[in-house]
Amino acid sequence: MFGSVRTGVAAGIAAFFGIAALSYLLVASAAAPGGATAAPPSGATAAAPEDATTAPPSGATAAPSGGAMAALEYTPDGKLKKPEGYRKWVYVGTPLTPNELNGGEAPFPDFHAVYMDPESFAHYEKTGEFRDGTVMIKELVAVGSKAATSGKGYFMGDFIGLETAVKDSKRFKDEPGNWAYFTFGHHYPLKEETAQQSTVACNSCHQASAASDFVFSQYYPVLRAAAPKSK
Repeated sequence: MFGSVRTGVAAGIAAFFGIAALSYLLVASAAAPGGATAAPPSGATAAAPEDATTAPPSGATAAPSGGAMAALEYTPDGKLKKPEGYRKWVYVGTPLTPNELNGGEAPFPDFHAVYMDPESFAHYEKTGEFRDGTVMIKELVAVGSKAATSGKGYFMGDFIGLETAVKDSKRFKDEPGNWAYFTFGHHYPLKEETAQQSTVACNSCHQASAASDFVFSQYYPVLRAAAPKSK
């Protein structure tokens, strides 16, 4: 008998709590803003919509589209507009031929900070070749101080010039190596657009003295280190 009573009491209590829980859920649902969806239980992960795109993790960079050309602009008459954003490209080296080591007057007495567009650099790492579409930027920096706390030497001063080399088999199909060279000046303010340099002024020198494909990679340690090593 006591067992039957206890069973009846337990059933009644369970039914009471079940009704209370149901009432709570109904009240909570009515209180939620229109159209709102209740948050998933702790530890559960809400399913993403089928057409949603997952954002890359913080700090990740989206992969570049394969074979894309570096962003350069030309005028209708073929002049190159001054490139922008190249200081975020891949830095490859900084040759320097100071006046003091060249009889007091070097042809190029400034620091030449050289940058390469990222997609072409990635291609170079894989193949050791400069792909069609390669862009090399040479930013001229004057020699500033010749003494520092570390000792005497040549230290960078101000930006003074900008030059660009472009390999493009369609636009420069008649140029040696399909390379074309542009200078925006060796003194500020720089030109906003400039015509291509003559073949004699640039291509011939690069062809005669550059280590690989008209590029002076022998003076660019980053390129030397990035090139695939021969087995």
